[in-house]
Amino acid sequence: MPTRDELREHLVRTRISGDVATPRENNLDHYSSLANRDPHYMLGLTTSQPWSYRDILQLMAKSAGVDADPGHRAGQDTIDPERTIDALDAMADRIAAALSSPSPRLLFATGHPTGLLAVHLPLARFAAERGARLLTPAEGWTYWGHGFGRKRKIRYLQDVAMLDDRGGFVHTHDPAPMVAMIAEMGEELPDLVIADHGWAGAAGEAGIPTVGFADSNDPALFVGEAEGKIEVVVPLDDNVLPRHYAPLTDHLVTRVTRAL
Repeated sequence: MPTRDELREHLVRTRISGDVATPRENNLDHYSSLANRDPHYMLGLTTSQPWSYRDILQLMAKSAGVDADPGHRAGQDTIDPERTIDALDAMADRIAAALSSPSPRLLFATGHPTGLLAVHLPLARFAAERGARLLTPAEGWTYWGHGFGRKRKIRYLQDVAMLDDRGGFVHTHDPAPMVAMIAEMGEELPDLVIADHGWAGAAGEAGIPTVGFADSNDPALFVGEAEGKIEVVVPLDDNVLPRHYAPLTDHLVTRVTRAL
């Protein structure tokens, strides 16, 4: 496992954290959309607090390390690598707690097959090797989602759920697939969901213990964390080159192993 300093340097160098590729104006636009309760940016969550635009900006500064200055309207924005590492440690401890229980049921899902799948696959394999039962509900479930003109379906790759569009895994924020998975599972819900985007949001909204990953322009999961619906959210750029996530994944797996 890389040392904390080595991991921090790697996160900054590969722009997983530090000066990330997501521009400031994109972050602020998404914060405004969430404040206006645009369903696309809610990621399947509801809120019990009003969460104004300024509230969301302050939360993202605290939880992800973006610039707290509302006057910074364009250009570079940041994710604090220290917050990324701290959240990775918290996620690892929560996964270890789940794996320490008898016959744990885990569910993995990602809306970022070109990025975060590189984290989910080895983490799911590790969990299975440690005795977890990896759930695969609603495989093949299809629906007409918003914004595309043909059916998409749930498909699993090595027990990680993704959304398939005619044989290709696709990027999605949509919570509907996770809602369908939860409906099929009935009372046999997972002990822990490890996910991102709407997969994580819908699971947390349903009251299922959930940890997840989120970019600086996806504030809903951080709001869910603040309201207690998501247990841990790791702030990071969710779409760098897949190989860049390897040290991060190694850190997660090693810390889980040490905690077991």
